[in-house]
Amino acid sequence: MAQHNELGVLGEKLAAAHLQNKGYDILEQNYTFQKAEVDIIAQHNNMVICVEVKTRNSDFFGDPQEFVTASKIKLLVKAMDAYMTENAIDLECRFDIVAVLKNKNQEVITHYEDAFYHF
Repeated sequence: MAQHNELGVLGEKLAAAHLQNKGYDILEQNYTFQKAEVDIIAQHNNMVICVEVKTRNSDFFGDPQEFVTASKIKLLVKAMDAYMTENAIDLECRFDIVAVLKNKNQEVITHYEDAFYHF
């Protein structure tokens, strides 16, 4: 596996553990619908949360959360609509970003709630 892929997998594991420590229940990881992949689907306080995880080993080119594009947001919204329908879930859905900055000198996990879309 390429080093950047390994970093992404590690970032998703760290993000899931971080969310669980905050009391979130992880419902699914790496849910795919058509061209979209949702990194983490969780439930917390009677709400379903779509979590996009962005992992970087440096913030030289910007913060990880800055790399969530408008097209990615559209795909995530479509995927979550399908997930909610497939599972007959009638709860509010929120979209979060967990930014993971991980290298040999630091590990910083930042959770941005209601980061880009709310329905």
